[in-house]
Amino acid sequence: MNVGFIGLGIMGTPMAPNLVTAGHSLQVFDLKPVPSSLTERGVGGCGSGREVAERTDVIITMVPDTPHVEAALFGKSGVAEGLSPSKIVVDMSSISPIATKGFAKRINALGCDYLDAPVSGGEVGAKNATLSIMVGGPEAAFNRVKPLLRSMGKNITLVGNNGDGQTAKVANQIIVALNIEAVAEALLFAARAGADPARVRQALMGGFASSKILELHGERMVKRTFEPGFRIELHQKDLNLALSNAREMGLALPNTATAQELFNSCAAHGGAAWDHSAMVRALEYLANFEIGQKSAGASD
Repeated sequence: MNVGFIGLGIMGTPMAPNLVTAGHSLQVFDLKPVPSSLTERGVGGCGSGREVAERTDVIITMVPDTPHVEAALFGKSGVAEGLSPSKIVVDMSSISPIATKGFAKRINALGCDYLDAPVSGGEVGAKNATLSIMVGGPEAAFNRVKPLLRSMGKNITLVGNNGDGQTAKVANQIIVALNIEAVAEALLFAARAGADPARVRQALMGGFASSKILELHGERMVKRTFEPGFRIELHQKDLNLALSNAREMGLALPNTATAQELFNSCAAHGGAAWDHSAMVRALEYLANFEIGQKSAGASD
């Protein structure tokens, strides 16, 4: 397929080459220069979103937040200016479900289909083409682009109508945040009690508490490797979506709010760009104790 890709950040840069590997032709645009790792594989660089849309049949956006998607689609020289009927826009960013429904209507008015297809799996999943992809939009358009999605992910689900993919992603981010918080509390508890947190994590991996968060982010917490990954500021954005939409629905999400406050504490300490596993640092500030530190009550 003839594909356009807009947004070559932490996620977009490893996702785009998987499309080329699968045999699709690719045109890309980003505010930064196109990486040589892509141009060396014959990927074409475009000067605007409009040019991407003019040259391709399916246009993928992967940018940080709702205003960036709106600018990429409807700003000056944006995607909408280059669309012609029967093309498909696939937004793989994680943004507002409500705004997504509005974007879809504007793209539909141009005779084109719109899919919201946010992802989960982080940079590792993007590199390995093992992302989970949650899709909202018309089934016919989903079936047309499914081969593209399969080149970037494994668990690909049509959740429902436009906006439902983004709703699923918000739900995903609630679960991830609360799991990070649980793993952080558990490992901090173990370390403060004098146990080796690395061995506690290893023991827990064989039981009912086992999870991807314990496996991957638990190791980050023990080894103190907080380079992103997935930045705290992006998870804050996702939880803001959860909490603001919950307010509109009259829904209480108390533990989501607590997780957001812990992220806020990290950001206040200069950690907005830390990996989200660094939520543990907020709990460490409260405890005045750091995982890996020798507990005064520990036995040799």
